[in-house]
Amino acid sequence: MKKFKLTKMLLGKYTIDNGVLLAPMESITDLPFRVICKKMGADIVYTEFIASEALIRDVQRSLNKMEYREDERPIAVQIFGSKTESMVESAKIVEESGADFVDINYGCWVKKVVNNYAGAALLKDLSLMEEMTSEVVKAVNIPVTVKTRLGWDERSINILEVAKMLENTGISALTIHCRTRDMAMRGNADWSWINKVKEIVKLPIILNGDVRTPQDAKRAFDQTNCDAVMIGRAAVGNPFLFKQVKAFLKNEEIIGEPTLEERIETMFLHLDLNIESKGFPRGLYEFRKHYTGYLKGLHNCSQYRQRLVVAMSVDEVHSIIDEFLKELKVYEDTKNILP
Repeated sequence: MKKFKLTKMLLGKYTIDNGVLLAPMESITDLPFRVICKKMGADIVYTEFIASEALIRDVQRSLNKMEYREDERPIAVQIFGSKTESMVESAKIVEESGADFVDINYGCWVKKVVNNYAGAALLKDLSLMEEMTSEVVKAVNIPVTVKTRLGWDERSINILEVAKMLENTGISALTIHCRTRDMAMRGNADWSWINKVKEIVKLPIILNGDVRTPQDAKRAFDQTNCDAVMIGRAAVGNPFLFKQVKAFLKNEEIIGEPTLEERIETMFLHLDLNIESKGFPRGLYEFRKHYTGYLKGLHNCSQYRQRLVVAMSVDEVHSIIDEFLKELKVYEDTKNILP
């Protein structure tokens, strides 16, 4: 496989080569998941999005979202809101926390967020977006980045105007989810807009949307002038994807699927981090959503997942997995001896 162009993205004191980033995802990109993805090769990790109003009121749940470990660096804290003053104050709080970047969410499509005039709602009020972004940039000394979409709907795609305007506010990078707000997560991401944006701005541009495999990531770099790619849903239950992508991009090798041992070892590391971070039993209960991803595709996994999601202790989880591994061994041995 022929090596392709090297891209370098400068953000503050960091230089990221052919960056592969973990997208901010509500209820997913908490500290334990970010640590796992960083361990697997993610170049930058993003927190869940944090409401600016909650952050400036010292709401504990929002403060918890902003907690991080040193081995996660570089880390971006993402904030959203509808009031410039609140966004400015929350950005200052992010800076004081020691985070590397503050990222502004202008792309969330969820009705509850949009109805509060935040997230993708700002795509319909560029004057407020400009004012808010400019004031946040002036208020902090760390790099400010933005994540947005192509536009509100296919009839009002305004990403070219948005990109040029945001560059003039002084942001350090722009992530474009290559769908419109009304598409939500449906349909195909339109990567063609990345090159159109790159023709009119000098900002680093991060491509988001439909990067699901190592081949997708390479195609994104080959077909567009993006400076980095961002992976979201494809990493849920499959943090190994970052390791696979990084190896594929470096031409080292095409890494196959993780072994059963790697899956189970990583799953238990993730579970332990979850309990360490959130305490017991909350850490155990909130981890239940991850079993499906780690066990996906394994023989008879649904039966064992049903038992895991009601397990009440870590010891019980280990016992169920031990039983599952024994069944898998018998299953594999049987397959090998059948004609």
